[in-house]
Amino acid sequence: MTKDDAFAADLIRGHTDTIVLGVLRSGDSYGFEIYKAIREATGGDYEIKEATLYATYRRLERDGLVESYWGDETQGGRRKYYRITDAGRAVYRGNVTAWVATRRIIDTLLHVTAEKGAEQ
Repeated sequence: MTKDDAFAADLIRGHTDTIVLGVLRSGDSYGFEIYKAIREATGGDYEIKEATLYATYRRLERDGLVESYWGDETQGGRRKYYRITDAGRAVYRGNVTAWVATRRIIDTLLHVTAEKGAEQ
């Protein structure tokens, strides 16, 4: 991993809650299934460590953004499922709006910086 990769990972890591809420918008899911959905969505380019995800699940549940329940044992081992709440949907929407605004500003600033660098 290069220094640039570490920076990108740190940037993404700051949005773990929003990423998990985004996955849960499409339906209830258990921990490892969420992990796989994130990995597959990036074509394997990014994986959130399982320990980070489980801390995220606990935080989201504590904050009332997700609810958990135990799944049916007939499908193998007993799995803890997570469901997004209405509060979680609202936080997700707010976080996405903030991200879009932030991305627009950063894109604008990076473009200006690149132009000034090219002029020198």
